[in-house]
Amino acid sequence: MTVRPDDPDADWTEPGVYEVAPELYRIPLPLPHDSLRAVNVYAARDGEGLVLVDSGWALTEARDTLERALKLLDAGFADVRRFLVTHVHRDHYTLAVALRRDFGMRVSLGRGEAATLARTRDLEFAPWTEFAAQLRRGGADALARKLVESVPSDYDRGDWADPDDWLDPPGEIAMAGGTWQMHPTPGHTQGHVVFVDPVRDVMFAGDHVLPRITPSIGFEPAPATLPLADYLDSLRLVRALPDRRLLPAHGPVAPSVHQRVDELIDHHDLRLRQILDAVRAGAGTADEAARRLRWTRRGCWLVELDTFSQCLAVTETMAHLDVLTVAGRLRRTEDDGVRQYALA
Repeated sequence: MTVRPDDPDADWTEPGVYEVAPELYRIPLPLPHDSLRAVNVYAARDGEGLVLVDSGWALTEARDTLERALKLLDAGFADVRRFLVTHVHRDHYTLAVALRRDFGMRVSLGRGEAATLARTRDLEFAPWTEFAAQLRRGGADALARKLVESVPSDYDRGDWADPDDWLDPPGEIAMAGGTWQMHPTPGHTQGHVVFVDPVRDVMFAGDHVLPRITPSIGFEPAPATLPLADYLDSLRLVRALPDRRLLPAHGPVAPSVHQRVDELIDHHDLRLRQILDAVRAGAGTADEAARRLRWTRRGCWLVELDTFSQCLAVTETMAHLDVLTVAGRLRRTEDDGVRQYALA
């Protein structure tokens, strides 16, 4: 592992320390599954210490990789003053919680994540409860059962704790080397936040804007009523800000936030049309509509995906169906807890 200039054309998951701007470094940390092989943590020198954007998953391998990376910057965990976390998903938040127990740095998180964090720590709340309930509302009862029975949750309530600071974006964050901005970007999760360093001309986009994949929508224990509508509004908010370099949580650094936002908006516009066509062709539930669509860049059918990806596909389809319903293109009824959709 060495410190080297960031190369967007190289394998972004390769362990190392990559300088993306003066005294700003990208550190990919490993994840325990194949679909997302790594998460980018960004380390910014700030005065005599470091501020890290996102932290990684609380795994021994990730912690050791981050420790080796910081040593290359002539630093250690004790030099990390603060974690600014884009959202509460465990590949972004839980290593910060673990390191805080040992080193006492501050951890900051958007206030919109409070409901999900409370439910995650609730002793009465079983893993997959809300996700399985969403699948049943989408007419995918068999898939919900398969999720609960066969997909491990790797869930430990001890990984979770409240942050030191609840962030209330929009607003500013005072740094030793200047002032950063924070903007609310709900959709992927309710409390997702992006951070902007105007001096380095970069946006830390978390999972809101990813350069090669589309983020999941509303995957959280306490989901929003219309997560896709929230997400599209958040894309428009980011599009209205000055364009900057995109520093994503998954994928390589990209030259333009705006370019990728435009692509994501176009993708969801196309998906809305495709799902409306699926209802015209006879699909009545999210599960039925999802089975008429192609998924991933490889153009897979739903049944060709792994179980967890099938679940995400069905709930994302339902999010699109609900946006079409609010827009007056569809009408929605319920039959024994299953949402049924038809042309308006």
